[in-house]
Amino acid sequence: MRQAFFLPVFACAALVAQAPPSSAEAQASAEVKVGTGIAKMELQGEAPSFKVAAGTKIFAWTKVTGAADSTITAIFSKGDRSSKQELKVPRSPYRTNAYRTFRAGDEGSWTVKILAADGTELGTASFTVEIQ
Repeated sequence: MRQAFFLPVFACAALVAQAPPSSAEAQASAEVKVGTGIAKMELQGEAPSFKVAAGTKIFAWTKVTGAADSTITAIFSKGDRSSKQELKVPRSPYRTNAYRTFRAGDEGSWTVKILAADGTELGTASFTVEIQ
């Protein structure tokens, strides 16, 4: 008799463990940070503002979730100026990065946005640049 009692309990536990993720869990997103370099897939020199020499690269480090087997776009922008890079995302979660080289005349407030293939914004980060 005890065996009959425990079988349904185990069957219910197995069904709960295999429940599909909710729509909030399946939604793509990106954590975005900016810094002066990348080492072992981790951001180096993270800061909200940078005082750099002309010709310095500033990196946008991104951890993307929920967008496996897709392409994302990193867009660096300031006013009407922008540059973009497309990045492949083979699995989820996935860490990747893009960069922009800053030159004389690039001083000011910048934003980097990460967009999904359909144009949906996945994440953003803002920072300021001062050229020495």
